Amino acid sequence: MTAQVGRTGRVRPRGNRRELAIWFLMRLSGLGLFVLVLTHYLILHVFHDPAEQDAAWIATFRWSSTFWRVFDWSMLMLVMFHAFMGMRIVVGDMTFGRVRTGLTWALYALAIFLIVIGTIVVVTLPNVVPAA
Repeated sequence: MTAQVGRTGRVRPRGNRRELAIWFLMRLSGLGLFVLVLTHYLILHVFHDPAEQDAAWIATFRWSSTFWRVFDWSMLMLVMFHAFMGMRIVVGDMTFGRVRTGLTWALYALAIFLIVIGTIVVVTLPNVVPAA
């Protein structure tokens, strides 16, 4: 049986729909990360002077806007998904049997924990800097 090859020359995954969905989502998250990270870099390092970006600047300029919180949260979620699904592939390639199952579940648990913590921080972090 020959593997299906996409237009890019890469082999599409065989198996169930979930694996194919993850395969496509990895590519979409990579594209999304490219756009969001490039935008983030241009805004914070080209359009604004990095020397002026202290905690007060971040609180008053970036974190006071819902748009920037959603932007940063979206970037965080794409990074988390892309990184953990990539690690899932590495674990699947390098381990077998119960070790693979255990490491995969541990990876999922860590990903969920970090996603929850990241979301809590982005949603609840106050947009004022306490006086020193």
